[in-house]
Amino acid sequence: MALEDSSASHGPDGRRAWEDVDVPDPATPGAPSAVDPIRVLVVDDHVLYRRGLERVLELDDDILIVGEASDGSEAIARAEELLPDVVLLDVRMPRRSGIEACAAIREVAPSARIVMLTMSEEEADLFSAVRAGANGYLLKDVPGEEIAASLRAVHGGQSLISPSMASHLLAEFAALSRRGAAAPDVPVVPAPRLTARELDVLRLVARGRSNRDIAGELWISENTVKNHVRNLLEKLQLHSRMEAAMYAVNEKLLEPEA
Repeated sequence: MALEDSSASHGPDGRRAWEDVDVPDPATPGAPSAVDPIRVLVVDDHVLYRRGLERVLELDDDILIVGEASDGSEAIARAEELLPDVVLLDVRMPRRSGIEACAAIREVAPSARIVMLTMSEEEADLFSAVRAGANGYLLKDVPGEEIAASLRAVHGGQSLISPSMASHLLAEFAALSRRGAAAPDVPVVPAPRLTARELDVLRLVARGRSNRDIAGELWISENTVKNHVRNLLEKLQLHSRMEAAMYAVNEKLLEPEA
């Protein structure tokens, strides 16, 4: 019970100029969370795997499972309905594949980040996922706690790929660079829509630098880096840092590192 202070000042209407107000303690049950949880949609056609993954992720206070789906078509409908922050999406499913669903989800829930979580180690699936706009590509042998950490990273703007698959992507980048070097008479496609600073950021993104690394190298703030990344993705109509890296290689924007 709040105690009235007889020395408290009163306004001209005789009411107290201030009142004691009960302020909820953020640490007490029922108090609003300072940070909203990451809303996740889980999509996999194997119900036992889906249930097990959900149980593991629900142990994390930062993650909220808002829905699930068992095939690509259902995933698209649920993503449009729920507008999740992150979609965990298997590659090979009935009715519509995860790759097809990824591209469609980009249209109906453009703010959602998409992570492919799959058994497929096929290079074709990896490249197709990147082109479809996936923000991450993880294999199902990743421990549950690492999946939760990956969700937080992707939600924070990073792009992730399983180390064993990253070698395939880097090999493809190297092959593209060699093909470009072997054909010097082929004109370089300019990127006139990007500013000089955006091109600097794009080149560093393509080399796998984090926002913090880019900020340090270019002597700008991390927030400025994030703005540049967002702007260049919008201008180039790309969906992820991985797509941006592939673009930089295709357009021969990378110079050999000393």
